[in-house]
Amino acid sequence: MQALIKQALPQNDPLNRAILKTLEAGNWAGFLSAQQVEQLCADFTFEPLQLALYLLPVAACYSHTDISHFNVGAIAIGQKGDFYFGANQEFAKVEIQQTIHAEQSAISHAWLRGERCIAHMVVNYTPCGHCRQFMNELQGADKLKIHLPQALNQSLHHYLPNSFGPKDLDITAHLLAKEDHHLIANHADELINQGILAANQSHCPYSESPHGIAMLFKNGEIITGRYAENAAFNPSLPALQTALNFAYLNNKKLTDIERIVMVEKPTKLSHKSMTEQLLRELNLPVLEYIVR
Repeated sequence: MQALIKQALPQNDPLNRAILKTLEAGNWAGFLSAQQVEQLCADFTFEPLQLALYLLPVAACYSHTDISHFNVGAIAIGQKGDFYFGANQEFAKVEIQQTIHAEQSAISHAWLRGERCIAHMVVNYTPCGHCRQFMNELQGADKLKIHLPQALNQSLHHYLPNSFGPKDLDITAHLLAKEDHHLIANHADELINQGILAANQSHCPYSESPHGIAMLFKNGEIITGRYAENAAFNPSLPALQTALNFAYLNNKKLTDIERIVMVEKPTKLSHKSMTEQLLRELNLPVLEYIVR
């Protein structure tokens, strides 16, 4: 991935060298803080949106596209100006529904870093209907601006007129807002506790079936993922996908994963079998499944 980024940013350009230095200092994580964005813009006379557009080929370097070989990059800009990279993630030999789209990738990346509202979505190709519907679930979706290299400052409504969303189902909870499903993390195993906490922050107002993933790496680091449900159901994003996406975007090696825990409250549905199937195909540790 680092080689692809360096290829996308020829080092004979001072701005490219500054970007590479910043990313390397962050261990190649696909994230720039608002302060880093502000510094780069001040040093090279850029506006934040210009910089985000410039960085789209870099975001696309985080893609894994074993099926389409078509890389899409996205950058979600948080309410304080943080840049969250996203890229499409594909998984061969499983259902195509397990794919993560670039906009979903950027949004879930922001969510797992604690972002509460995305102000701008910058993407190098027009959002598909799947992603337009996914973005419609967001807290602040009515104010979200979408930017393409050839079309700036368009509202989500422009891309999704006469939309169907949470309000049509009398749902007031929105993706990225604070969630609490009253799951208590009181287990003796800390990895299970982290899975419980992740499940507790799931967005699942339609099925009321939260689930979370906790992955333990060789160095002791734990990465978690949460379930993100959608009013249209199909664009929903399971917790394993959000965890794997976060690992990819933060330069983690899946081969370093030692344990994977899934905590689920299967009220109306379960993601256990889908999760186990993808883990088998990726040759990852056997799932430890906990029902709450």
